[in-house]
Amino acid sequence: MDDPAEPISIEKRGTAAIVRFVRPEIKNPLAVETLEALKAALAISSTDPDVARIVVTGSGDTFAAGANIREVAALDSSSAREFGKRGQDLMLSIYGSEKPVIAAVDGYCMGGALDLAVACRHRIASERSKFAHPGPKLGIMTGWGGTQFLPRLIGEKRALEMLLTARTIDAREALSIGLIDAIDEDPVETALTFEAQ
Repeated sequence: MDDPAEPISIEKRGTAAIVRFVRPEIKNPLAVETLEALKAALAISSTDPDVARIVVTGSGDTFAAGANIREVAALDSSSAREFGKRGQDLMLSIYGSEKPVIAAVDGYCMGGALDLAVACRHRIASERSKFAHPGPKLGIMTGWGGTQFLPRLIGEKRALEMLLTARTIDAREALSIGLIDAIDEDPVETALTFEAQ
């Protein structure tokens, strides 16, 4: 996909599909349009016999900035349920993917983007990466599965701290608590060949 209007691009490299968020000027928000494009890209890559792994990454200084706050603000009780289910279904499909989905994080990974990252099989990050669930500062709680996936990775106590205080952690701390698997200056290149130890 080379259409500049598209929120993502897909690149085949060897036996990997690289799915990239390509709206760095607005911090790669996970708007409904982006979620649908990501869902379609993952479906195509999952059924492609030449693809053995899927790498999800961002652009600019951001992996992704989470849900589009304007869309969240416009939700009512019925649309909020649909909005949450859309994100949950996508994250569950990533979590249950037969082909490994790897998050290559280079920069900010916030809110719903952190839900996406923790739904992936592995996470590789650059030194400059930052992770947080800023929802509590806005009076909202993540609804895309992060409350389930995050404690499985880093334990309930640390997960609750991140989910309830909106504290930002850097790549070194993320590695030390098991949120990410490795730090590398080029997370995409590492993700293309990464094997868990």
